[in-house]
Amino acid sequence: MINIEFIKLNKENKKKLWKIIQEAGDYLKGQLPSHPNHPQGRNPYAHVAINVKRKFKTSYKDIPDDQLKEVIMYIEKLKNNPD
Repeated sequence: MINIEFIKLNKENKKKLWKIIQEAGDYLKGQLPSHPNHPQGRNPYAHVAINVKRKFKTSYKDIPDDQLKEVIMYIEKLKNNPD
């Protein structure tokens, strides 16, 4: 049996990634296009977290350590291309 905790992000990387997601959300405030389902504005933090989950097929908490750099690069791409 594989130890799941070994595969997931370690605590330090999980904290680092969450901070990067928060910073990306801060950056994207007011930049996301309007959407009829969100008349009071879109949540930029949820936007980043949901897109990470879609791309990597798992929550940011469960991404393997060896994909951390790829996830960070993807978040930078989201910041540069808000949609």
